[in-house]
Amino acid sequence: MSTPEEQGSGLEPEQGSGNAASTSDLLGAALGGAARRAGLDPAEDASTQKVVWSAMGGWRGILESVLPSLAFVVLFTIRPDPLILSLGVSVGLAAVFTLVRLVQKSPPAAALGGLIAACAAAGLALWTGRGADNFVPGLITNTVYGTALLVSALIGWSLIGIAAGFLMGEATAWRTDRRKRRAFFWLGIAWAALFFARLAVQLPLYLTEQVTALGTLKLIMGLPLFAPLIAVTWLVVRALYPRESPQDAASTA
Repeated sequence: MSTPEEQGSGLEPEQGSGNAASTSDLLGAALGGAARRAGLDPAEDASTQKVVWSAMGGWRGILESVLPSLAFVVLFTIRPDPLILSLGVSVGLAAVFTLVRLVQKSPPAAALGGLIAACAAAGLALWTGRGADNFVPGLITNTVYGTALLVSALIGWSLIGIAAGFLMGEATAWRTDRRKRRAFFWLGIAWAALFFARLAVQLPLYLTEQVTALGTLKLIMGLPLFAPLIAVTWLVVRALYPRESPQDAASTA
């Protein structure tokens, strides 16, 4: 059974796809560069465990991702009023992580992104007076990412494929290979399913203002689900782009 992005197009990219190809060049370079900086370079000889650990940012990345939200949930559960207390501690932790990165002159992008998100979420929650609104940015992120991944997979320009293609140095040539197109289609669907699953579970809790349950499930559905999907994606891409052995390299020399 063919996948939707293969129907009616065979193996060749669709006619009139020049604009899409040029857009994917820019998008692929950005995604590929981000993935490489995160340690997701299939061209390198690294174990799956090392790749997943690198993608999560190691212990520092895990702490930066988990502690601000965890602090908010715990403090809000113990003492919901005043709201500024739990929000202030959450933002304060994010600020500390960012400051430490700046002092150590390490790339602050991850912590800075977390700080901006924490400030935006806290500002919204303080403005509305609802603790549940601290999770609105996360709900929006899941909606945007899930939609982008799903749509890109369905139209045959999987964001996973675009990133992998530029990481492996073949740009969008993977679209002429049925095996790769099918693999990237299903990887895109899998990633979209992750984001929509988070949304399906967390949105009802947000609407009913079950803040403690919402925060807890956000943490549970965060890194614990992200890590295995990163591992699967890595293994699939490595299978699609096998490394040339030294014997093969010598024989073609």
